[in-house]
Amino acid sequence: MVRSLSRERRGGSPFRADMAAIGRSGMWEHHTEAKVPAPAEIAERLGIAEGDLCVRTTYEFLSNGTPVMLSTSWEPYSLTSGTIVVLPEGGPLAGRGVVERMAEIGIVVSHAVEQPEPRQADAEEANLLGIQRGALVTAIQRTYYSDDGQPVETADIVIPSSRCEIVYEVPISRPTD
Repeated sequence: MVRSLSRERRGGSPFRADMAAIGRSGMWEHHTEAKVPAPAEIAERLGIAEGDLCVRTTYEFLSNGTPVMLSTSWEPYSLTSGTIVVLPEGGPLAGRGVVERMAEIGIVVSHAVEQPEPRQADAEEANLLGIQRGALVTAIQRTYYSDDGQPVETADIVIPSSRCEIVYEVPISRPTD
C-alpha cells in the first residue's frame, strides 16, 4: 500500500486502485452516522468546537475478502450539510475519496498530514481484522486540509503489520531560479 497524494488524484476509490495495482480485489463495509457530536480530540483535529456536529463513518477494508484495514473517518457536518456529498458512501459520489468528494462542492484539498505509530491491536481491532489481540499494527492519524488550511476530514486508520507493507511516497519540489 503506497500512501501518497498522487494516489488521491487518480479518481475513484484510492483503496480499490491500490488493490488493483497489486492484482487484488478491494472492497469495504461501512457504517455512517450523521450529526454525531465531535469528541474533544476529534474537534481539535478538525479545528471545530467540541460537540459540533460531524459525519462519522467506520470502515472495514477487505483485500480478496480478507480484512486488511480499519478506519474511522470524521467530517465537519457544517462543510457538507445540504450537499450531495454529505454521506461519504451515499449519493452519486459514493465510494469516492475525500479529495474527489470535496472538489465536487468547491473545496480544494491541498494536502494531508499522516502520523503513523506502531502499537498492538486492541481486542475489538483484533476481532475485526482476524488477528491475535496484541498483534502489531500501524495506527495512522490522518487529516486532510483544504488549500486555505481548513481541516476537512480526519481519520484513525489501523493496518495489521502482518498483512500490509506501508510505503510513503514523498514528492520533492525543486527550487526555481
